[in-house]
Amino acid sequence: MNETLQIARQVVADEARALEQLAQMLGDDFLAALETMRASGQIIVSGLGKSGNIAQKIAASLTSTGTPAVYMHPVEALHGDLGIVTERHCLIALSRSGNTDEVLRFVEHFRRLGGPTIGITQGQNARLGEVCQHMIYLPDVPEAGPLSLAPTTSCVMMLAVGDALAMALLHARGFAPEDFAQFHPDGTLGRRLLLRARDLMHTGDQLPCVGADDSFEQLLVEMTRKQLGLALIVERDGSLLGTFTDGDLRRIFSRVPNPRELNAREAYARSRRASNAPPVVASTVPAAKLAVECLRLMRAGQITSLVVAGDDGKPVGLLRLMDLLAAGLA
Repeated sequence: MNETLQIARQVVADEARALEQLAQMLGDDFLAALETMRASGQIIVSGLGKSGNIAQKIAASLTSTGTPAVYMHPVEALHGDLGIVTERHCLIALSRSGNTDEVLRFVEHFRRLGGPTIGITQGQNARLGEVCQHMIYLPDVPEAGPLSLAPTTSCVMMLAVGDALAMALLHARGFAPEDFAQFHPDGTLGRRLLLRARDLMHTGDQLPCVGADDSFEQLLVEMTRKQLGLALIVERDGSLLGTFTDGDLRRIFSRVPNPRELNAREAYARSRRASNAPPVVASTVPAAKLAVECLRLMRAGQITSLVVAGDDGKPVGLLRLMDLLAAGLA
């Protein structure tokens, strides 16, 4: 085997074994830290160097899963950023050795102003354990790689602890997919759980709509002007008679010598696929219907549009398959 590839595989294998040890070590200390975080108003996560990079990711993961959190640089904290700290804040301090001077000083000053402190370290006898109220210790294993010097395994374990805390808090708080979507509105999940028919429908002046007693010419003009491939035909009270599509238009021209003599109601009746076919009830959905559910209905029914109806059942909008696909719901 290529020596370089062997080293790469060994790094991954060493980190995987460290994570297995870490999983077995999580226990009462982890739960105590978790309850402390759950009772706090906001989490501050801090670390220096590579631990600081991991701290930023942990803060981002917590925030996006319902636990407000920010990253604070330990040095910047001692030069003014401590001004945001109150008793409602909880600090998570990351340090591989547990003896990083800048982090230790930050923790000591945080305790004067803020709430509880949680330390995450690999150093079993580190000074960080003396200044933090709760500690989560990582397995004492070497860094992965030929020199065992660069922060590799320790960073992976810190990141895993942060993910474990975020996911455990998510579960404890009953955080649902809908909640996640609220914080990720432009992501795929956000669009699937937040977009509704009313957000994508054509309505108002965009809605192609004619009265049942309007002329065939008015029907044709409305379809052409709105360019949505169909028109809604409504009764005098605003209720929906049906939809008239491009396909219906082609059938009319093939069946009726002079379509201009028809009104919209007659054109709708004469355009059915079979002359003796019963009237087709147009598919309607409420405006609050999830867009992804509308997509499912279209696919199941092999249709390309849905009429959006108001509380009274009267049409208020039109939703097309291409609108859903353009919104990234496929």
